[in-house]
Amino acid sequence: MSADVEQEPRRRGSRLLLLLPVAVFGLLGAAFYWGLWNNNDRLPSTLIGKPVPEFALPPIEGRQDGLSSADLQGQVSLVNLWASWCVPCRTENPLLVELAEAGAVPIYGINYKDDPEEALAFLEELGDPFTRIGADRNGRVSIDWGVYGIPETYVIDAEGRIAHKHVGAFNRQMLEEDILPVVRRLQQEAGQ
Repeated sequence: MSADVEQEPRRRGSRLLLLLPVAVFGLLGAAFYWGLWNNNDRLPSTLIGKPVPEFALPPIEGRQDGLSSADLQGQVSLVNLWASWCVPCRTENPLLVELAEAGAVPIYGINYKDDPEEALAFLEELGDPFTRIGADRNGRVSIDWGVYGIPETYVIDAEGRIAHKHVGAFNRQMLEEDILPVVRRLQQEAGQ
């Protein structure tokens, strides 16, 4: 009987040891599930309220006008960072085209590390909502903007300051509830 008493704590210990990987796996699974379905895509930006970084980008091949920080002065505008290889960029582009056709706000593009021919093909296929596009071939300007990943959309006030940042592709609801209210408020403040 004393042998059974000595064996019992060992059995309990080995059972707990066997349950440890299951518990760790369960916690990792729960964290992954939360991350997958968590809709809070708001990442902080230290540039909110500050002037856009100084930059001057050449146009993408096939376009006349590049983009510089000076172009983002004097009116409320949107800046969208995109690339032809970016699948989420394809999903939001029709909304950008719609917005451009409505004339609600000028939309500028920064084409991120893209092949020039592919960028033009993207615009020919899906539509071109951009007033001007700068080619950020090495990604340096995007780093200065604090880009996490593309697409990203910024609302720029009439004085050339970053007023709002949206990370990731937006849908119609996000456009109507998060981005356009900021645009309209800034346009009213600027008398546009």
